Amino acid sequence: MPEKVLFESESARDRAEVASYLRRVADTLEVGDSLTLSGHGESVTLDIPERPTFEVKAEREGPTDGPSELSVEFEIEWDDTDGEGRSGDDLTIG
Repeated sequence: MPEKVLFESESARDRAEVASYLRRVADTLEVGDSLTLSGHGESVTLDIPERPTFEVKAEREGPTDGPSELSVEFEIEWDDTDGEGRSGDDLTIG
């Protein structure tokens, strides 16, 4: 399935700034408001359904014998037509 990027932003931030962004997303999700992402003259507003799919992924990218990059990704996704996510397994973050 082809992918179309609706909004993208990447920049170095300190941990407190990252936590603040994640907290704002969490607060928006909890009350059921639309989520608006904006920056660099771009903006997108998303209405996240009651039961989206939540994916968490930790990755190491790079050659096995050289320096690599570590990442943790949090993804919220849903079907654009019916607004439902996929049911999944138990997740613990701590």
